[in-house]
Amino acid sequence: MHFKNPFSSSKARDQVDLTGGYYDAGDNVKFNFPMAFTTTMLSWGTLEYGKRMGPQLQEARAAIRWATDYLLKCANSKPGKLYVGVGDPNVDHKCWERPEDMDTVRTVYSVSSSNPGSDVAGETAAALAAASLVFRRVDPKYSRLLLQTARKVMAFAIQYRGAYSDSLGSAVCPFYCSYSGYKDELLWGAAWLFRATNDAYYYNFLKTLGADDQPDIFSWDNKYAGAHVLLSRMALLGKDKNFEQFKQEAESFMCRILRNSPYSTTQYTQGGLMYKLPESNLQYVTSISFLLTTYGKYMKAKKQTFNCGSLFVTPNSLIGLAKRQVDYILGENPIKMSYMVGFGRNFPKRIHHRGSSLPSLAKHPQSIGCDGGFQPYFYSSNPNPNVLVGAIVGGPNQNDGFPDDRSDYSHSEPSTYITAALVGPLAYFSH
Repeated sequence: MHFKNPFSSSKARDQVDLTGGYYDAGDNVKFNFPMAFTTTMLSWGTLEYGKRMGPQLQEARAAIRWATDYLLKCANSKPGKLYVGVGDPNVDHKCWERPEDMDTVRTVYSVSSSNPGSDVAGETAAALAAASLVFRRVDPKYSRLLLQTARKVMAFAIQYRGAYSDSLGSAVCPFYCSYSGYKDELLWGAAWLFRATNDAYYYNFLKTLGADDQPDIFSWDNKYAGAHVLLSRMALLGKDKNFEQFKQEAESFMCRILRNSPYSTTQYTQGGLMYKLPESNLQYVTSISFLLTTYGKYMKAKKQTFNCGSLFVTPNSLIGLAKRQVDYILGENPIKMSYMVGFGRNFPKRIHHRGSSLPSLAKHPQSIGCDGGFQPYFYSSNPNPNVLVGAIVGGPNQNDGFPDDRSDYSHSEPSTYITAALVGPLAYFSH
């Protein structure tokens, strides 16, 4: 296939194989920034909770490998370039068509020393490093390739500083603009490389980044809280005093999340759901639930507690809150709606997802063009013909309501990163 690269100085076309990977949500675009975060979270979940996954452990590894095979191609296809996306989102979002019928231009986007992207590179390095740990025992050769590539991509992120949104503009904004800047990805990438290599270089690099933001969120865009929890593991489980600051930062994050903490900056709905932002709120709920469960698990292993002012916090304070969020998502909520498609008796039937909402090739072998999917499928009030089992949608509004309307994408669109972050907690609570 021929791909056009917007950065090549000549009119030559980049010939590069970027098959594989995942679309981020209900569209037909590959955005590497959220895809790499999805991969990191799936890998972290597998590392922390793999022993509880039973036969699903193989599935988790296969899902990670599908992403890392693609990310390896993005990092290793052309010297000095990291490919970070496939498909023009502005063109794609005007169409409603099946991936099988896709006829939109497959423009490829890359970052390089002259068009840096420390955020997308730092997250890609985190994904490759985390996955290298998943495969370390089961496929040492693949694990080494992942780690070697992670080091290379991280070196690029550190050496050529800049936000990928500045380099790529409307190809990634407003969809996956790097709103929080790139320092959090440098911290996150270095934290994962430190965990994977134990190389003091990454620890020393972390220390040069200076004071961090005080986040009350964790997402594909903002990694500070995740990095703090990941690094606090060294303080809690490894009893290493050098990591004490990260433990304190992880605890002050928890104090901003807990409902009855005097430092809480987190809203909850009447039905008890953490409510952070109106667009696709469940992405924050699943990611934060992962951190609550994981930090609670570290605390439990060492019988630790901490205080948020007058509030005494035990491991079960964190794990209990995470469990309530997971239960809410699976149907314990005021409208008894499971936000996981295909789970329970009542779940979203009209999700904002092209492949789910359009008839399959088996049912409708004729091609459906770019505009062909809007009438009668997109605007139909009928349930989607294909049930996307296991997908988690953006979720309810702040009044615990859910219209189940395909065009209401901020509530009805599923995404890989909403679901990936919940895999770990689900494995934990299934026991």
